[in-house]
Amino acid sequence: MIVDIITIFPDFFDRFLETSIVKRAIEKGKLTVNIHDLRDYSLNKHKQIDDTPYGGGVGMLMTFPPFYECLQKIKTDNSKIIMLSPQGNVFDQTVATHYAQTESHLIILCGHYEGIDARILDYVDYEISIGDYVLTGGELASMIIVDAITRLLPGVINESSYLEDSHQNGLLKYPQYTKPENYKDHKVPEVLLSGHHENIRKWRETESLRTTYLKRPDLLEKKQLTKEELKILEKIKKETNK
Repeated sequence: MIVDIITIFPDFFDRFLETSIVKRAIEKGKLTVNIHDLRDYSLNKHKQIDDTPYGGGVGMLMTFPPFYECLQKIKTDNSKIIMLSPQGNVFDQTVATHYAQTESHLIILCGHYEGIDARILDYVDYEISIGDYVLTGGELASMIIVDAITRLLPGVINESSYLEDSHQNGLLKYPQYTKPENYKDHKVPEVLLSGHHENIRKWRETESLRTTYLKRPDLLEKKQLTKEELKILEKIKKETNK
């Protein structure tokens, strides 16, 4: 996958591209990330990329021409353009999986100030938000999106490492434990020490449903549960409401 990020703070990404899964994906040839300084495409002799909004109002607005000129240079027939905006559809694991499985070239626009001149929307394929709040700029959001997508690209990490992650199957992940098995009377559940794989699987299925029910019941409304999952969930509800 190729990701182009258009920003006014290109140095913001230096450490990010040299870290963890993203670095590994780049070294494996699974990911290419290009950072573009929006000011390089400004038609203003002072490299200005913002101006006051027509009609009045507070703050400054990022101008349309630099984005247009940059897109003309880097956009291809396979490109999909993402504009980061608090007005966009909320980014989640389903969206990340869709991008990882279907897209080969993403271009991410990082806004600032009061946003970007609305004419850019003529070129945007996906308007995306990472949550119902406002950040100073799109750089942090773009890194979140790239990180979430990268770990889902084939060959970056073992598929089994993410298939049971929270949200991957519509539920939250079951609790996990490691050594020591008993510390100051804080014990690991006995079933995890039993070596009985089927019992462990059932325990994890139950605890995944329990965690989701207690922490994010809204997720259960979106997921089509199996008959077995519904049966387990009813038992959990009765236990919880005692």
